Amino acid sequence: MIGLLIGLMAQAALASAPTSLNPHAVELFERDAALKAWAIKLYDENRDGWLTLYEAQAALAAFKDIADADRDGRVTTYEFDRAKEFVAARWAAH
Repeated sequence: MIGLLIGLMAQAALASAPTSLNPHAVELFERDAALKAWAIKLYDENRDGWLTLYEAQAALAAFKDIADADRDGRVTTYEFDRAKEFVAARWAAH
């Protein structure tokens, strides 16, 4: 799962045009119930309870921003775990 996240984030970081989409962005959220709940709560713009490919792009970028604590462009396993804890603590109760 960490490898998938790192790959997804690398693809998102390499996207040069705003119309570039990471076709696997939804997968991260489908594999993790806590992250999915967070992403739907904040990024499900049409409030249908599902993340579209477009909604998942914004959620992925936001999660990467949260997770990459040292701003080196990579998300380590440690950073990923801490980011998941942060997301769960900050948004689970809301």
